[in-house]
Amino acid sequence: MANPNDPSLHSWIDIAPGSDFPIQNLPFGVFETEERGPRLGVAIGEYVLDLYAVAQFGFFEDLELGAKMPKVFRRRSLNQFIALGRPAWRAVRQRVSELLRHDSTALRSDEVMRECLLRQTEVQMLRPVKSHNYTDFYSSIEHATNVGIMFRDPANALLPNWRHIPIGYHGRASSIVVSGTDIRRPNGQRKAPDAAAPTFGPSQQLDFELEVGFIVGQGTQLGDTVPIQHAEDHIFGLVLFNDWSARDIQSWEYVPLGPFLGKSFGSSMSAWVVTLDALEPFRVAGPVQEPEPLLYLRQLDKHNFDVNLEVELQPENGPTTTISRSNFGLMYWSMAQQLTHQASNGCNLQVGDLYASGTISGATPDSLGSMLELAWRGTRPLPLADGSERKFLLDGDTVTMRGYCEKDGLRIGFGEVTGKVLPAPVV
Repeated sequence: MANPNDPSLHSWIDIAPGSDFPIQNLPFGVFETEERGPRLGVAIGEYVLDLYAVAQFGFFEDLELGAKMPKVFRRRSLNQFIALGRPAWRAVRQRVSELLRHDSTALRSDEVMRECLLRQTEVQMLRPVKSHNYTDFYSSIEHATNVGIMFRDPANALLPNWRHIPIGYHGRASSIVVSGTDIRRPNGQRKAPDAAAPTFGPSQQLDFELEVGFIVGQGTQLGDTVPIQHAEDHIFGLVLFNDWSARDIQSWEYVPLGPFLGKSFGSSMSAWVVTLDALEPFRVAGPVQEPEPLLYLRQLDKHNFDVNLEVELQPENGPTTTISRSNFGLMYWSMAQQLTHQASNGCNLQVGDLYASGTISGATPDSLGSMLELAWRGTRPLPLADGSERKFLLDGDTVTMRGYCEKDGLRIGFGEVTGKVLPAPVV
């Protein structure tokens, strides 16, 4: 049985060099068409493989997927499929890899191809999971340091707890949307530093945050904990994530309880979930943690992932500018540490829950993961390709984030997460 990650594998489907979706990737998502309704699919090159259609042709019958098959592939989210467990995810990915290999003829008849393969341009992608819970972390030491310099004491930018604990807060799961969904500028209270009182109106400091999220694949019972050595067993896969932020609303409201309306108006996630299995070849060591974490957070081996990240900004009817290049491998706190800490007090995990990394920033000016940092709180306007500048986002701006791993000629990509800023509603 061939390893689905084998870099020598190639498909009978013509896949362009540099595609995010070679046969070694096979990310899962949810799509629909007017004729078919919502279905689970796998991305391969420029196509979507309809898993419900594949199941109807009997290609999964010998797999131990239980009584829910093939209906589990005809859903509006991946949740029920994820709930089948890791052996099921791996079995389906393995079978899909076998069906798409260059030497397989099972899917290549006209009838089967017509039913099972659709061009990505012909389908509407849906939000891949239904997340009942969403936690946003604050795990980039560069980002946390920059924010501390801007808003607190430059000599003591990190708060005393930051190097001891993965800081996070519970976000608004109901306002998470799939890539391509427009984001409306929020109204809210904001107070200028020299103003005597706050005012209410459209945010004047709308921002993006470059993040990577992971999806919980195995839940726990209330009161249970997750040892660090088993944390990754609870992770299904990763997505790109844009945690849109209204900085002026946030800065007025966050004391004493933290982010609220400055964050909850919308967050965007990519349509394809790249499995943790597909990312195995791209493991890297994270930064040295000093002081050493408490025992329950100590981990061995490599728990970060070398994912290259890019952010593009396009004004309405204008050219695109790449404004940031960063890397997920820079994160101080790993996904395993974030999940273990979340569950350390007995908080129950649920399948489909989303955990976001927090803004991913590097040490160089071109690797910062938010407008707040790129324009340094508006004091250093960011130049764009059309000659304009940005302190924060304007109506009509489109922000697009991309991510990919690359090693030994193999590229595993995430596609993109994109959204356009619309004007605030009239109140």
